[in-house]
Formats: sequence, C-alpha cells, structure tokens
Amino acid sequence: MQDRYPLAFKLYPYARVPDQDAGAPVRHPVVIVGAGPVGLSLALDLGLRGTPVVVLDDHEGVGLGSRALCFAKRTLEIMDRLGAGPDMLGKGIVWQKGRVFRDRDEIFDFDLLPEAGHEYPAFINLQQPHFERFVMEAVTRAQAKGAPIEVRGKNRVDAVKDTGDGVAIDLITPDGPYRMEADYVVACDGARSPVRSMLGLGFEGRVFEDNFLIADVKMTADFPTERWFWFEPWFKSGDSALLHKQPDDIWRIDFQLGWDIDREKELRPENIRARVDQMLGHSDYELDWCSIYTFQCRRMERFRHGRVLFAGDSAHQVSPFGARGANSGVQDADNLAWKLKAVLEGAPDGLLDSYDAERVMAADENILNSSRSTDFLTPKSQVSRLFRNAVLDLARDHPFARQLINSGRLSVPCIYDGSPLNTPDALDAPARSRPGAPCPDAPLGDGFLLKSLGAGFTLLALDCEAPESLPEAGVTARRLSVDTAVAPLIRDRYLGEAPTGLYLIRPDQHVAGRWPTFDEPQVRAAMRRAMGEATC
Repeated sequence: MQDRYPLAFKLYPYARVPDQDAGAPVRHPVVIVGAGPVGLSLALDLGLRGTPVVVLDDHEGVGLGSRALCFAKRTLEIMDRLGAGPDMLGKGIVWQKGRVFRDRDEIFDFDLLPEAGHEYPAFINLQQPHFERFVMEAVTRAQAKGAPIEVRGKNRVDAVKDTGDGVAIDLITPDGPYRMEADYVVACDGARSPVRSMLGLGFEGRVFEDNFLIADVKMTADFPTERWFWFEPWFKSGDSALLHKQPDDIWRIDFQLGWDIDREKELRPENIRARVDQMLGHSDYELDWCSIYTFQCRRMERFRHGRVLFAGDSAHQVSPFGARGANSGVQDADNLAWKLKAVLEGAPDGLLDSYDAERVMAADENILNSSRSTDFLTPKSQVSRLFRNAVLDLARDHPFARQLINSGRLSVPCIYDGSPLNTPDALDAPARSRPGAPCPDAPLGDGFLLKSLGAGFTLLALDCEAPESLPEAGVTARRLSVDTAVAPLIRDRYLGEAPTGLYLIRPDQHVAGRWPTFDEPQVRAAMRRAMGEATC
C-alpha cells in the first residue's frame, strides 16, 4: 500500500533548545503535550492571544492515514478564527447530504444544513494529516508575526509531576534528558495518553464488541459527494458499511467486521481487496491505507487535575461514527485557550474549573449519542435486533421511523446549559442563541458575523445602544452594533420577535448572557460571572 503521509512531513523537526543548556529548569506559562489536531489548535489559539506556549511531541510531524476525516461547521469556524479555515475549506470535500440504504434500497436521505446564510458548510472531508499541516502552517505564519509559539519534535515526555505551584516535566531527546517547568500542562497526547498513565488516572467507559475495517482507496468514481451508509449491505460485508469521498480521489470505506475476528488476517491486502472488489464490482483502484478500530466510549472522571488539564482523546474517546472525536477535541481547545490566558493574567484559578464542567458536559453528550449509534448498529440481543429491523422496515414509507434510525448522529457543538459562566436568560428570543450556545453565524455586510466578533468579549448590540467598550473583571468587552433591518438573518437567529437585544459574547464565541437592552449593572455582573469572579 502506498504511504502518502510519511513522517518525513517534518513540520516541527528536532532542534537543540536552550532548556537543555540551562543550569536550572526553564519555566514556561503553558506546555502542551502532543502535536496532533488538538494540541496544535490550542497552541495556535494561545499564541495568537499572546500567551507563550511550548508544544512537545515525540515525533516530528504528521502520522499515517486519514484517521479523523469529517470536520464539522463549528470546527471550521474555530479554524477560521485561527487563520486556517480558508485553506481547509479549499482542500476539503464539502458535503451536507447523506443517504441511508438497506441492502440495495434507499430508505431516506437527509440534509444537515438546509438553511442559507453560513460562511462554512455543515462538513468537509479532509484527512487528518492535511488538517494538521494547515494548522501548523498557520502556526508558522503566526510565529513570523511574533506569536510566542514553540513546537519541539523528538521531545518525549518521561515524567510529569504537579508540584502545587507548577508542574515539573522530564524529557528525553536525541541529545539526552532535560527538565522544564510550567505553570500549566495540557495533555493532548491521545487515547493512550502517557501523561494520564504517569499520573495514575483512570479512563472509564464501554468497549463495544465490534470491529470496523477502514479502507482508504484511490480511484476515479462518479459517486456524489454525500455520506452513504448501508444496513445489511447487498455486498455482504458485515452488518453495515459507510462510504465517504476525500480529497485527491481517495475514498474512505468502513466495513463492519463483528467481534471475534483475526485482525492480522483481515488486514492482509488480498482480503481487504476481496471486500472492496465485492462492493465496487471492479478492482480498478489502489489500496492507500487501512486499519481496524473497535468502538469505545470512555472518558476521564475529571478533565482538570490541579495544574494538569486533559483535552481531546486523552480526556474522552468515542466511536468514529458521528465524527465526534477530533471535532470535540478542537472544541476543547477553543474552550480552554482563553481561560488559560485569563488565569495567567490574574483571573481566578477557578475559571479553569469551568473548562472541566463545560467539556465534561460536552463529552457526556457525545458519549450518549455515540453509544446510541453503536447500539443501533450492533444490536446486543434478539429483541433489540427485531426492533432495529422493524424501524428499518418502516422508515422507507413512514417519516416518523426515520428519526429512530441511528447510523451515527453527526457532530454538533455542545450548548453549555447550566454552565457556571452563564447569566440567566433575560431575552425572549430564539433558543438557538441562548446563554451557553455557540453564536450562530449569519451574513453581515460584505462578510459574516463571526468574523466580526474578534477574539475577546463582545457586546453585540442589536438595534439598541451600548458603550463602545466596557472594562470589567480585568477584560474589556468591545461593542459590535448591528442594524438588523439590513441583516435579516441576524434578526431571525438572534431576535426573532424581540424588538431589540444585547448579547454578551465570550472569547470562544459562546453566549454568556442576553437582555432586551443594555443594562450596565447587569452586564458588568455577567462579565464578572463569565470570568469566574462572581455568581448571580
């Protein structure tokens, strides 16, 4: 099989660093362990905010195969803020529609973003190595403009110890060992997280008794750019299968294999080709990359342990169906970056506890949806199989049954209902933009709303008055005024029938509070609450 993603992609090569020559360990504000999509995204976000950060990885660049593939609208909006979104959109395969089949018969189709007025699509398909490359290229551009980001390849973390007032980190490099210190460490080092193991922390949940084969094949095909999913496929390769188009004429195929399998046998090229031949009806393709994965839905009990925090797969793991892994990890980074910066600049350390509260909530939501998908795909009893098959029988002619079919509920951002940073809702407006929700995008002038929010706190004044800026709790909220008469989709998504509205938007573009008009004491109290300084 062709190796399209060699580790020769040395995006962050090893180089001797000053820490190794210093008499005492050098102290850094933030150290990130792991230079995958989550670690690099977090480093880029921190660096763009002016927070010095060092990323450590035991390799020197991207790894093998497509791995993460489907990147959702919210992730692309985050990447746009970080400067990598346009490149990803340009390379990725845009899609929003899918079809569900049983045997040869189409049961129904769906559209994940039927409304207009969004800068980014519902999903793009983009192999993880390309995603990492685009983020690293954005890191390089940021470094050239002075962003304090350092990425060190071939720096393997050997020990981590929370000392109470910091974290001590022992490393191994080609030139020998050395030690550094950090105010905070973020472990973004994957599902087998060495940092988690070093600290003796658990990773609990379910391992489902099923295996899936991933086969990336290179071919020219005229299939539409859609997500195609089969229950009981006619090509007789397990209980289900999935087809996605990727860039560069690569097609991702997932075959359900069952539980009791011989992995070595299933990964032999001749056996993989036999399955693909049967599905496609021809052998005019190249095998590009293959792997077998087992459904797992697990998470740490807490994502914060003193001065060590966990993000991405090191903190939580879900099955790939639904594209909830890398997308939720990038959203972890989006949630954490501004809070780390604020705490390092004097905000209460307890603000970091809200990272744990909000992202554990998101992980539980993803695990629930992923577990339900897995249970529907792989019924665990005869009764559940009878139910699943009855739903499939009904779905072709009865729309109500389609809502019960679960071929992988696709990733959506978590709404932080009940977050300690939220101020109770005071505006009778659409629920989609309530406190805790990510801001819906909409056209604004020649651009889009999210681009205009900036990276700090924003007072979004909709047909009402507000000060140009409002300093409070160590930060300053900047005003963005919108006349909704010339921005009707903003009115639709943020006001509904309300005549006016004032929104307080967090640096990660989630809503902290909203009111009919600007009320200074209420907004100031909401800013203190959003910074972890007060409750109301």
